[in-house]
Amino acid sequence: MAGEDLTETIDFDTLVRRLEALDTGRRRHFVAVAGAPGSGKSAVSERLVARLNAQPTAQAAILPMDGFHYDNIYLEPLGLLPRKGAPETFDVAGFESTLARLSDGSGRAVAVPVFDRSIEVARAGARVISPEIRLVIVEGNYLLLDRPYWRDLSPYFDITVFLDVPIDVLHQRLLDRWTALAPAAAVRQVDGNDLPNARLVISHSMPPDFRLPNE
Repeated sequence: MAGEDLTETIDFDTLVRRLEALDTGRRRHFVAVAGAPGSGKSAVSERLVARLNAQPTAQAAILPMDGFHYDNIYLEPLGLLPRKGAPETFDVAGFESTLARLSDGSGRAVAVPVFDRSIEVARAGARVISPEIRLVIVEGNYLLLDRPYWRDLSPYFDITVFLDVPIDVLHQRLLDRWTALAPAAAVRQVDGNDLPNARLVISHSMPPDFRLPNE
């Protein structure tokens, strides 16, 4: 991670308690769940929302960064399709705009896109975050990336969490993700794109508030 890292390591149950302690009565809060590809961001975010919404007064929802993938129609002419999933293949400005809309206190519902991994396409307006939602779990690889435009996201986050997973575990999980491909093609996908993206996230993310081991 970039810079001095004084981050506290936390377990899942303690993180839930920290989120339950947030004062969501006055304004909506945003929690960033960041980590490398294959670190389990979606699964952890879903578990968090399930636990939080089990409480009578809790209203939590997920905003996935993956919904802001550029479409293949845009990426292919630029030669970026083989690098889909790298920072430059996301609409970071559109993502920030959505965060701004969700935090503006207008009380309006906000439709957000969701990435359909089965067809590798982002579906526009596939999820609606209603005014009643007081805690938004934002999940994605590059939420803490210390790069132009990406670092502009950090003021929106009240709490930031980074999922810690050893690189060898990530490697195997990423290979498992591409079992629909021929073995040689899966290796090319992982070694040529997914693993370099994972190393970028691990080495060039800003220090989070908490690290959550997720082996």
